[in-house]
Order: sequence, then C-alpha cells, then structure tokens
Amino acid sequence: MLVFEYLWMFFLLPLPFPVWLLLPAFKEEQQAVRVPFFEEVTATTGLKAAPGAVILKTNIFQKILAPLCWVLIVTAMARPQWVEDPIEKIRSARDLLLAVDISQSMQTKDFVDPQGQHITRLDAVKQVLDDFISRRKGDRIGLVVFGGAAYPQVPFTLDHQSCRLLLKQTEVGMAGPRTMIGDAIGLGIKLFENSQAEDRIVLLLTDGNDTGSKMPPLKAAEIAKQRGITIYAIGIGDASASGEDKVDLTVLQEIAEITNGIFFRGEDRQKLEAVYHKLDELAPQNYESLSYRPKRPLYHWPLGAAMSLLVVFYGLMLGWTSLQGGRLKE
Repeated sequence: MLVFEYLWMFFLLPLPFPVWLLLPAFKEEQQAVRVPFFEEVTATTGLKAAPGAVILKTNIFQKILAPLCWVLIVTAMARPQWVEDPIEKIRSARDLLLAVDISQSMQTKDFVDPQGQHITRLDAVKQVLDDFISRRKGDRIGLVVFGGAAYPQVPFTLDHQSCRLLLKQTEVGMAGPRTMIGDAIGLGIKLFENSQAEDRIVLLLTDGNDTGSKMPPLKAAEIAKQRGITIYAIGIGDASASGEDKVDLTVLQEIAEITNGIFFRGEDRQKLEAVYHKLDELAPQNYESLSYRPKRPLYHWPLGAAMSLLVVFYGLMLGWTSLQGGRLKE
C-alpha cells in the first residue's frame, strides 16, 4: 500500500495563498534615458507612449502549471513510499544435529510400514525423520551420517526441504559397513564450534556398537557435555545379536546420561515414532519470528514530474518567443 512518511507536509499546500496576499509584488527596475522633449518625439513618429510600470500577464498554462507543480513538490517532500507485503524471518534458538547410522546392518528388513510391508531399518528411520524434520520449523537442522567413518551430509540450515531431500537420498553403505559412533559424536562436536544457538542437541540413532572409532564414544560424550551439547541416544538394533550387529544399549545409555540427555529404545516403527513425538515434548520449538515490510521510496516520481513539466513549459515558451521575434523582424 501507499503511505507517506511525512504526512504533515500536506499542510503546506495552502502556503502560496498567504504569500501572494502579504508579500509585495515583484518589481524589476531597468535603466532608461530621460528625454525632455519625449512627447514631441512620439507625436512626430506617430507612436503611443506606454506607461512606466508594466504588469506582465500570465497565460492559462501558467495558471494551471504553477499550482500543479507545487502540489507535486509537496507530495515529494511528504516522502511517499510503497509498503510491500510482510516478510517473516525466523531466528533460530536451537541447533539440532541428526547423527544417523547407515552401516550395513541398517539394511535389515525387520520394520513394517503403515501398509504392512517389511522395510529396512534405514527406510523406517528416514520416514519417521522426514515427518520429524517437517515439524521443527524454528530449528536449524544438520545431518551427519556414519558407518566406517562419519561424514557431514547437511550443514546446519533452516532449509528443511533440502535437508529432507538429502536424507531421502542417503543409502546404506555410503559410509562403509562398520559403525563409528565415537567419530560421529566427535564430528558433531566440531560442527557445533561456530554455533551461536542457546540449545545444542544431537539425536544419535544407531543399531550397532562402536567398532573402532578413533575417539571412544564415552570420551566423546564427555567433551560434548563440556561444550554444552545434549545427546539423545536412540537404539534400534537387536540386543540379542552377536558381533557388530549387536546394539550396545549400555554405551548408548551412558552417552545420554553423561550429556544430560535421554536414552530411547526404538524396536519397531511405532515405537520409533513415539520416540520422536517424545522428543518434540522434551525439546519444543524455540525460535523468534521477526516480521518486517520492505519500503520502496517513490518521492522521485512526483519530483521528476514537476521538473519535467517546468522544463517542457519553458522550452515551449522559449520556442514561442523566438518564433514571434522572427515574425516581427520580417
């Protein structure tokens, strides 16, 4: 919509009227030669003497142009602005890092989707995480995937659509067949180094046990606590399995306790969904919404119109005067 920053400027519109009434008329003096026998000269030449003071008459164009230009100039001084639609900007108060296990064991098909079809653990995790991310409007979300090594998949961002897309494209084995939980936490700590958020949370999801991280998981958890990072650990593997396929629930519980987080067990898709609903309650959305409306100045339009009218008018008057002068010479 159109608004005026200095609306009171329109009170100046009647100003020319008191000026015209109170100030004396403009007088321009010119040099002249006094001739004692002026009347005889005019009578001899047949010319008629003009009065000593001449009041120049204004034409209809000047009478219209002067008030129009004044209105345009006052309008420009009132600073017209076009206020555009409001823009909402979200300032996040939380950085949320998803650390997802994509080791070979995540390919096990022991989860069931809503249609009753058996799906892999990773597919079940991606479906539930996709819904979880879509609800975290005010959080900056990052994604780390880990297997034989840990890799940053998505840096912290408010572009949740991109985060969901990259999560969807993540496949089992992309990071190797093993499970490096400690390295994943260590990478998460590094990603939080430039974070200015008040809350720093890691959601660690794995179905196995640590198989040789350079940084032991519990040591990584202690460092995370020192940096003000809370870890919520989610174990979805088979605790009765053997070797690398056995989920180490004890270590996951200790990781959560050290960082003042909570350990969850996600044995099937329904329990996994319940875990993320519980996380929504434990870490509710925390953000500040800033709204502003861009303003586009428009004062140059009435000012430019006034100047253009004056230039055109005086250009026409100059041409008309030159044409009349040429006819008199002829």
